[in-house]
Amino acid sequence: MKLTKMSHACVRLEKDGRTLVVDPGGFSEEDAALGADAILVTHEHPDHFDESRLRAAMENNPAAEIWTLGSVAEKISPAFPGRVHTVGHGDTFTAAGFDVQVHGELHAVIHPDIPRITNVGYLVDGGKVFHPGDALTVPEHPVETLMLPVMAPWSKISEVIDYVREVRPRRAYDIHDALLTDLARPIYDRQIGQLGGAEHLRLTPGTSADL
Repeated sequence: MKLTKMSHACVRLEKDGRTLVVDPGGFSEEDAALGADAILVTHEHPDHFDESRLRAAMENNPAAEIWTLGSVAEKISPAFPGRVHTVGHGDTFTAAGFDVQVHGELHAVIHPDIPRITNVGYLVDGGKVFHPGDALTVPEHPVETLMLPVMAPWSKISEVIDYVREVRPRRAYDIHDALLTDLARPIYDRQIGQLGGAEHLRLTPGTSADL
């Protein structure tokens, strides 16, 4: 499997000539979802869900499909009947040849005064990759590669470190990093790398790694 990091929370997974894209939001590249055979969206926040990017991908490939939660599906499904699938915690499905399990139900707490929205994470190919969206969900399955929300308005670095410890992946790649400045990156790299208990890695947007 080939993993390509796009900007912020978006990643592309490629296997056997097919492509799965997760969270091509407004902070990711305009063409982040183009060429996708399947797209997964974790929740409705605009840095994870951008309707124009999804429409472009669906129009570019008439066979492409989307799997997401209800709040996103209701916005995009009328334009693509039968190609948008609603999922929730505990569901399993196959998308573009990837086996996917859905884990989690709620977005992390931003502030007690802000109502929590639904958020789901996607465990791909039996734990080869886990993308939690905007939550620190711990799936009840071993995880080989954790896509780690490294910096967000709803988190602090101690929570990120403890999340890596709890999931216990073989490796953790940073995502959700558009707000993390180059000045701060070495601090995050050092502390997560030293304290998380897993190999901590970072890809520049547009670069790839083989898993």
